[in-house]
Amino acid sequence: MKVLYTFALVFLLQLAASAQTYIFTHDDTLRGSITKERAWWDLQFYHLNVRVQPQDSTLNGSVTVRYKVLQPYQTLQIDLQRPMNISRVTQDGQTLSFRRDGNAFFIDLVKKQEAQKQESLVIEYNGRPHVAKRAPWDGGFSWKKDKDGLPFVATSCQGLGASVWWPCKDHMYDEPDSMRISVTVPKPLMDISNGRLRSITENLDGTRTFDWYVQNPINNYGVNVNIGNYVAWTDTLNGEKGTLDLSFYALAENLDKAKTQFQQTKPMLRAFEHWFGPYPFYEDSYKLVEVPYLGMEHQSSVTYGNGYKNGYLGRDLSATGWGLKWDFIIIHESGHEWYANNITYKDQADMWIHESFTNYSENLYTEYYYGKEAGSDYVIGCRKLIRNDKPIIGTYNVNRSGSGDMYYKGGNMLHTIRQIINNDEKWRGILRGMNKTFYHQTVTTQQIEDYISNEAGINLSKVFDQYLRDIRIPVLEYHIEKKKLSYRWNNVVEGFDMPIKYKAENGEWKTLKPTTQWKSIKVKKSSALDVDRGFYIEVKKLASAS
Repeated sequence: MKVLYTFALVFLLQLAASAQTYIFTHDDTLRGSITKERAWWDLQFYHLNVRVQPQDSTLNGSVTVRYKVLQPYQTLQIDLQRPMNISRVTQDGQTLSFRRDGNAFFIDLVKKQEAQKQESLVIEYNGRPHVAKRAPWDGGFSWKKDKDGLPFVATSCQGLGASVWWPCKDHMYDEPDSMRISVTVPKPLMDISNGRLRSITENLDGTRTFDWYVQNPINNYGVNVNIGNYVAWTDTLNGEKGTLDLSFYALAENLDKAKTQFQQTKPMLRAFEHWFGPYPFYEDSYKLVEVPYLGMEHQSSVTYGNGYKNGYLGRDLSATGWGLKWDFIIIHESGHEWYANNITYKDQADMWIHESFTNYSENLYTEYYYGKEAGSDYVIGCRKLIRNDKPIIGTYNVNRSGSGDMYYKGGNMLHTIRQIINNDEKWRGILRGMNKTFYHQTVTTQQIEDYISNEAGINLSKVFDQYLRDIRIPVLEYHIEKKKLSYRWNNVVEGFDMPIKYKAENGEWKTLKPTTQWKSIKVKKSSALDVDRGFYIEVKKLASAS
């Protein structure tokens, strides 16, 4: 998801620059760690009830938080970022005291909190939220207007966090089991949020309240409001779990283009159900919603602003031609329904779980419709965008992701692992099994690594170390002399032992198992070593094995 030259370049440059200078703060720790004021309670339900006022770009509303007490404690942390403010907190009708510490609020509970009991509190809040400067990368609220001068408003807050516009437990490890979202907007505007629309209430003050309900767990940044003078239409997909309801929302000025471009939704869902298993949110439907920024993966409410063009804003990121066969935002952001919304990282340092698999989903979509070589062309073509500037895994407990290489390098790591496994049906089974095993769960990198290794029957720990925790590209060095091929790994982590496939003299693909020590085999010819291009490595022929 990046701008100007390619999807990634500007974003990666920013990450590289910030990595050199960033100093973690007290705010980062409060946001990024499981503090004692968070750990003692299990989030179960939110009711977000917010009035959005485009005329002055302000919000006011309340959030009801229902939770289960895990261990007795009397102070509860809720997050809400400056300049938003909490005005009142009540529990069982009693007003509670609280104090602000940066972007966190600590609420003093009067009622004794007893283990295993269910409790709730109501948080009232207001303010003028942070305006997104370059959504979705610099998140917050986007306050725009359509061609008729009517408000066209949307939220986007990955990384920055949902607490930029509503009070919540803003850490990814704990999701509500369900959620109600009530949004009041001026007529004739509509609000499109997550889940299913339960009701529309006509208010006496010239506003309407749209009441949405999410039956499944949802991560904080996946919650969104999209406000505009929308035209809507529906469809259905006969999917793996039955009938999936599809809804589409576009501005009237773009209706014809939208009805054409959004036809890519059903083929996308068929491809991803093939690779990843059933769409994870049948109960909440699938929606595709036009917004005034590029787009994002909001759960069951995927947002779209790609200009109704194929590619990424009309460009093919892979420079192979395959990226212009489909709309990047429809494919990529919908892929996140499986990797981000179904399987969600616990800590932002593990954001690669979202982005690497979803980047790879672009390859798999291409393969599903255009063949295996086309899919390989696409993912390999994106290697030119890899910077190898810093590790893909970020810094834990401070809400800090790693390198933007989590997209293209991460996708190529997964493509490499597919070559190692060398069994396409097993690989597909691993992807589908992952979405079943971790269905609606938050996970760690270690869980994902262990799952893939165990299901593959191959210890891939050194492969993950190399591509996730190191910035070097593995170099396969080789030398051929007197019909003896000598080979080894260089530029790798200690113990790196990834097998590779090469084409033998008879045209068959065979396997080498290099280590960092020289090995050798007999060959019939002294031609160059032809290594499967699916492996993200460098191959270097040496004058001698020394």
